[in-house]
Parts: sequence; structure tokens; C-alpha cells
Amino acid sequence: MAKRAGWLGRLGSRLSRMEARLDERRAEVEAEAAGEPPPPVAVPAAAALAEEPVPVPHDVVVALPPPGRPDPVTVIPWGMRVAAEASWRLLLLAGMLWVLMKVISEVRLVVLAFAAALLVTALLQPFVVRLRRYGLPRGLATAVTAVLGFVVIGLVGWFVVWQVMENLDDLSNRLREGINELKSWALDSPFHVTEKQINDIAKNLSETIGTNTEEITSAGLQGVTVLVEVLTGMLLAMFSTLFLLYDGARIWNWVLGLAPAAARPGLAGAGPRAWRTLTAYVRGTVLVALIDAVFIGLGLYFLDVTMAVPLAVFIFLFAFIPLVGAVISGALAVVVALVTQGPFTALMVLLVVLAVQQIEGHVLQPFILGRAVRVHPLAVVLSVAAGGMVAGIGGAVVAVPLVAVTNTVVGYLRAHARERHPVGPVGSGPAPHGATALNTGVSAAEAGP
Repeated sequence: MAKRAGWLGRLGSRLSRMEARLDERRAEVEAEAAGEPPPPVAVPAAAALAEEPVPVPHDVVVALPPPGRPDPVTVIPWGMRVAAEASWRLLLLAGMLWVLMKVISEVRLVVLAFAAALLVTALLQPFVVRLRRYGLPRGLATAVTAVLGFVVIGLVGWFVVWQVMENLDDLSNRLREGINELKSWALDSPFHVTEKQINDIAKNLSETIGTNTEEITSAGLQGVTVLVEVLTGMLLAMFSTLFLLYDGARIWNWVLGLAPAAARPGLAGAGPRAWRTLTAYVRGTVLVALIDAVFIGLGLYFLDVTMAVPLAVFIFLFAFIPLVGAVISGALAVVVALVTQGPFTALMVLLVVLAVQQIEGHVLQPFILGRAVRVHPLAVVLSVAAGGMVAGIGGAVVAVPLVAVTNTVVGYLRAHARERHPVGPVGSGPAPHGATALNTGVSAAEAGP
């Protein structure tokens, strides 16, 4: 027992000397970083003991650094330490975003319905404010605005369906004539296409449709399911719009109360700015889409293209999908003109679409939308692609206003943080701590937790 006590005492002395050496080395590094002379070396009382070999039992392994080696933390380069500390934070954010995307994908219908309600509310709320200025109560002003808004949206949808059904027979006849003209062109072309080859292609297409009847039926059933989901989403969006118009301020105050007390002043200032950005985006997009639909529709009408009015309505609706929607609607108009009127009319329609879209991109959007909702084209493309991958067409529609609102909120919160915590010329942010505090001349105790 006495031998064991002596061995423990010598081991404790050796560990004390090793700790003292590590403290001296850390103090030297901090002094060098601060540009101060190295502190005097303090010899602990344990250093006066004779360095006797410490017998280590065979079942105990003591990992001691070799003598004269620096602290491992000081050997790691500064850039690698910063990258390591940033990496785990990025991993945490990536994990949070992954979980958030999973949750959104599970309740996608509810999320898209509420997002559509926000967009419609941003469009209709100015009418509620104006009616209340005329003396109407809040409930009556909300009811009048909601009913008129939903009636207008329903009439637009009914008009599109009615026009399509009215022109469907004409379009099918024009399509049949276009196919016959294409067949005649192929027979007279220098590609040496024979009528037998064309008939074989038609026969193979018919057989393919016949053998894949089950898949086509399944796709039709899926279309019915999608239609039911769309109707459900429309009802959710209508109810959400009604309550947002009537009680939006109280709902926002309730959401604000869920935030921590320290974050409420910043969020209270960012919320109205985000709403103004969303309102400006929706108003500007509706106005730009209306101008596109009117001018392209007039071009289609004067060129005598079949279903000019429904195509103009489709152009108006697809304009809410930035970049991609204009391409799809313009291509649809050109294809209809090609099938029904021929190549020359299709070329003229293409010129009209390109001219209107150029005026939209360089004149209308910068003038109407302004700087408040200006988003870089690369951010628009990436956000539309990401929104389409996550939630289809609805995600592509919501992506750009979400990016614009996020840009406004982040900019305001950054300015609010600078006002509350002004920084000197040295830099900003909290004091360094942990491993990154070694090369700044600040000890861990001074830097804080």
C-alpha cells in the first residue's frame, strides 16, 4: 500500500510539471501574438523535486507528449481552425434545412395554399384599407373585397374554359390540316421519306397507345387525385385569405409573441417591411403580366391566330413564374400559330412575343417593381429551379417572392444589429473564444464562454 501511495505521488508531481510547462507555452504564444515580451518563467514547487523514474504498472497506459513539443492547438493553422468551426455550424444549418424541406414536402398542400393566400391577401389588402377609409366596418370591407376578388378570379377561370371549349373543334380541324401539310412536306422533302414509313410511324404510335392503356388510365386517375388536391388547396387558400384580410394584424402580433423577447424589436421592424416588399412584388407582377397579356393577345388577334384570347389569359397566368413562365407561354403561342396558320404567322408571333418580353425585362420590371424587390437574375433562376424541384409549379411561383422578402428581412436585421451594437474599426462580431482566441492575444477567460 505504501508503494502504491508513493507511485501516485510521483505521478502527480510529474503531471503538475507537465501542466506548468503547457501553461508557460500558452502564455508565450499569447504574448507573441500581442507583441509583448514573454512573461517570466515561474518555477513551481513541484519542479524542485528530483525527476525520478515513475514506475508504471503494466495495465496502465499514460499518453504524454514528447518533451519540447508545442501545444497541439497552436500547431493547427489559423485558417484550418476557422474552417473547422465554420464547418460544424454549416452542417447544423444544412441539417435544419433538410428537416425543414422534409416537413414542407409532407404538408406541401397546406404550405402552398397558405402561400397563395398570402399572395392574394397582398393583392387585395389595399382595397380593404380604402373601403375602411370610406367608413365601412372592417368585417364588411373584408367581405366585399373577398367576394369581389374571388368572383373576378372565378370569372377569369370560367372565361378561359369557355373559350377553349368554343375553339376546340376549330383547333382540332386546324391541327388535322397541319398534320396533313406536314405529311405532304415530308413526302416532297429531300429526305426521301415515303408514305409507307409515315404510315408505319402512325401504326407504331397507335400500338404504343393500345399497349399502354393501363398506364394511361393510371395517369388519368392520378390526374383526378391532383384535381381533388387542387380544389382542396383552393378552399384552404380562400379561407386563409379571408382571415388574413380580416385579422392579419392580430395574427402577426401572435406570431411575434412566439419569438424570444430579445428578438422581438428586430422582427417587429422587419415584418412590415417584408409585407411592403411582398405587396409591391404582387402588384408589380400583376401589372406586368397584364401588360404582357394585352399586347401579346392583340398581336395574336390581329394575326388571326386561333384561341387568341385564351392564349392571352395563359400568358397572364404563366407570367407569375419568372423567366420560365414567359418562355412556356410564348412557345405555346408560337406552336398554336404554327399549327393553325403556318410558318410565316408563327414567325410573326415569335417576333411579337420577343419584342414584348424585351420591353418587359428592360423597361416595365425596373420601372414598376423598382429597387425594393430587385433580385439578381442568378438568384431568380436558382430559386425557381429549387422551388420547382421541391413543390412543382407552386414552388416555382412562390420561390421568387420568398427570396425577395428574405433579402429585405436580412438587410433590415443586419442594419438593426449595427444600430444596437455599433462596432469599432477593428471588426465586428463577438470576441474570439476557444481555439481561435490563441492567435489574438485574448485568453479563454477574457474572451468569455
